[in-house]
Amino acid sequence: MTAETAYHGPLGELFAAQATDSAYNAHTDRPAMLELAGDVTDLRVLDLGCGAGHYAAELVARGAAAVTGVDGSASLLDAARERLAGTPADRVGLHLHDLERPLDFLPDASVDLAVVALVHHHLERRAEFLAEVHRVVRPGGALVLSTTHPTADWLYFGGSYFDEERVRLPLGDGHALDYRRLTMETVLGELLAAGFVLEQLREPRGTDAARVVDERRWRKTHRQPMFLALRLRRP
Repeated sequence: MTAETAYHGPLGELFAAQATDSAYNAHTDRPAMLELAGDVTDLRVLDLGCGAGHYAAELVARGAAAVTGVDGSASLLDAARERLAGTPADRVGLHLHDLERPLDFLPDASVDLAVVALVHHHLERRAEFLAEVHRVVRPGGALVLSTTHPTADWLYFGGSYFDEERVRLPLGDGHALDYRRLTMETVLGELLAAGFVLEQLREPRGTDAARVVDERRWRKTHRQPMFLALRLRRP
């Protein structure tokens, strides 16, 4: 996350708890993204907007050689350190960093796979961010990215589908997520303009586990798209 839109303090704690077993994050978005990531055995993975370390822990468990997690929230990184406690230091590293700024601590072509889960829509300098991701992913490497589905935002916030204003989505008691509505044309156009090639596109539906956790939200994911998940390759 960015320094301004990262989930700090109580919001970070709330998000870390919800992301662990929520119908949307844990059982709709994350399974789709991990499926798109594919076999990560011996890969160097960059987890941008790593949050509370849910992806990093899963990627290490699936055999990634090393996972570098980056987030703008100290609160979420504390949660990630707890989740990853006991993982060898050479297999995981966590960095507090504003994703609106260059990834200047990472060399060119230094990772095999970049994971950007539900982060892209929070950013304002998306073109610069994607250029940095393109720089650090090796040729032939991949980017898997998820974002809120443009149709879901349109249905929830109303107005014109083509509005791309910043919005606030309520989360829990008195909290809200701040991000920018984007059209499908903008999301895909920015990724292609950065030099990536689209390989796969998913509109994830809740898994059976989501139904157990929250049947109402599970049904919602099977009626309307909530997230957009993509796999892209760096030529």
